[in-house]
Amino acid sequence: MNNRIKLISIILLVGILLSGCSSFFSEGTNKASRSSSLTDFLYPDAASREAIAPDIPVLTLPVKVGLAFVPSKNWADNGIHSKDQIELLNQVKSAFLQYDYIDRIEIIPSTYLSGSQGFTALEQVGRLYDVDVMALVSYDQVNQTLENNAAILYWTIVGMYVIPGNENSVQTFVDTAVFDIKSRKMLFRAPGISKLEQRSTAVGVNSAISEKSIEGFQLAVADMNQNLDAELAAFKTRIKEENIAKVQTREGYTGSGGTTSLLFILCLWMCVCGRRIEAIKFH
Repeated sequence: MNNRIKLISIILLVGILLSGCSSFFSEGTNKASRSSSLTDFLYPDAASREAIAPDIPVLTLPVKVGLAFVPSKNWADNGIHSKDQIELLNQVKSAFLQYDYIDRIEIIPSTYLSGSQGFTALEQVGRLYDVDVMALVSYDQVNQTLENNAAILYWTIVGMYVIPGNENSVQTFVDTAVFDIKSRKMLFRAPGISKLEQRSTAVGVNSAISEKSIEGFQLAVADMNQNLDAELAAFKTRIKEENIAKVQTREGYTGSGGTTSLLFILCLWMCVCGRRIEAIKFH
């Protein structure tokens, strides 16, 4: 009888201990976020947010583009690691390279933007890297872990085994905004989103979230690249139809993106068509 009471007491004690195991192994992980704000970076104070007279940007083709992540809020340490930033920016770079009206794309570490804020920082970086246009990538990622009471610990002959019970979700938003540095006008923007969910053991919560975090950024950037590709393709049309920018060409540039070359091709085509019509009439 005494042995039975002892056994019941041990079972109850183990049950009480197991009820707190999930929070123990997850190291208190519930919800965390990392983000960077384009608005806060470009307009850090009231003076910088004053209305500016609209000015039509003048783009010199082929355009030289700088590409960078907006530094994390308040220069926090929980931003994207610099190595991961470079890898992600190389993915974004590929969306720009296919257009002949773009000369080159310089990947710029966010540390070069962390010394100051606002368009003054963009102008400094523009002079340093010799770029006319800046593409700024901002982000917002939320990692959330919901502890599931279904998580159970089993004692086996080789030790403790944990049934997965923690639901992990990673939601990521990225956005590329392209600015003409001189006029300080935004030319276009493209967003991207992703959402990942995974069930993990209580022991593996932190490693699972870490893995899904970078995967979330990769998927969101891939989604953004599709939108960015569409925006880049439509940009030339918007210049002609909406007069959002004036275009001039650099010496020696004969790409199809230039206004001069477009007019030349159009005139050549009209001349050829005119000669064909005259030839038909003559015969």
